[in-house]
Amino acid sequence: MFKEDLLRGGVAFSPEALQLAAQFKNKAYFIFSFDLVPLSDMAQQEHWRAPEELWLEGGPWRFRPTIVSVRLQPASPYRVEVVDGKAVLQLEGETICEVRFPPVPEYYTRTLSNGKRVIEIAPTIEWGYLVYLTVFRICQYFGQQEECQFCDINENYRQQTKAGRPYTGVKSVEEILEALEIIAATDSVSHAYTITGGSITSNLKGQLEADFYAPYAAAIESKFPGRWISKMVAQALPLEQARKFKEAGVRIYHPNYEIWDERLFGIICPGKSRYVGRSEWHRRILDAAAIFGASHVIPNFVAGIEMSHPHGFATVEEAIRSTGEGLDFFMSHGVCPRFTTWCPEPLTTLGRATPQGAPLEYHVRLLETWRDTHAKYGLPVPPGYGDPGIGRAVFSVSSFMDVLNHTSNSAAASPVAATQGVNNR
Repeated sequence: MFKEDLLRGGVAFSPEALQLAAQFKNKAYFIFSFDLVPLSDMAQQEHWRAPEELWLEGGPWRFRPTIVSVRLQPASPYRVEVVDGKAVLQLEGETICEVRFPPVPEYYTRTLSNGKRVIEIAPTIEWGYLVYLTVFRICQYFGQQEECQFCDINENYRQQTKAGRPYTGVKSVEEILEALEIIAATDSVSHAYTITGGSITSNLKGQLEADFYAPYAAAIESKFPGRWISKMVAQALPLEQARKFKEAGVRIYHPNYEIWDERLFGIICPGKSRYVGRSEWHRRILDAAAIFGASHVIPNFVAGIEMSHPHGFATVEEAIRSTGEGLDFFMSHGVCPRFTTWCPEPLTTLGRATPQGAPLEYHVRLLETWRDTHAKYGLPVPPGYGDPGIGRAVFSVSSFMDVLNHTSNSAAASPVAATQGVNNR
């Protein structure tokens, strides 16, 4: 519950906490801002010093280790403070738990031959478990009539470059391979990589979406066969195009469907609705199971946008009923969706209309619904996310892995499990 509350509403940092956090692994802004205020409104320039994630542990409720993505909101009632030299999370002045910051991996100190830093080309999240490769930082769904109304990928690119952060628009295959070579030689914590970026509606460098993204996976798997679990986040593509990902060595395909409700899909995802259409999108997701296997098709949705103003559901019950219907549909076919807790980013249409996001009750009830539907169909633990369960999960942008029972069949132990009892400071 605390994790979901931090994800939906953000966290603030005292000056002392920011000074301490600056010594650790900082936010890489790997694709979206995941902040509740624009960079220009951060009086302490938090975006340069805030950590990528928080490790919550201990406190009055004896928290087991819980990894939470940092979403900055200077006005949040949650605040990281330094007490007696140690970082703690406080809620309106009351200490909730102890806090750890992610250690700086050795490869973050390295640069490529062209002078770019590894953190810019191949940052890691989920406490180091996942290498996140955003190879195309802009989406071709442009403008109010095409962009997904919750997404700030394009606006984030603009604000990051304006702020002076190195932010490569299109990363080359050669840059990716050089960065991964450094990581492979110096790191044992990362176990998966994700290739992703903006949607390609026409072509990029003369290539369709599958033809643009697949060569990255093919090059990685050729140079580092089996080193990481390979994942691809792309649109729901026709069968012959999705097959190119499989042939390139991709093991897990994430054709994100964003929101279940038919009416809201057309309003919130206007570009995807017009170019592909909701029913065709869902058909392509199920078709992909024949290529990758149902358990290796894991579409994401953005949890909470169902309750955004002015078009969303007015009550938690209606929102859960709708989203639960979608979960039941996909899970009954062996496809297990996962979700990102909605962060109402202020440079998006939905973020401006509903800055408070969805109620905490919605997020808690969604976790119950997701867990129970997963159990109803006896599905395996989603691969590529590390170990499940409270105290072990590392997926940091929602709690779906935290609520699963600890009966792991995942391919690699999570960094949390591997570092139990270790002081990561």
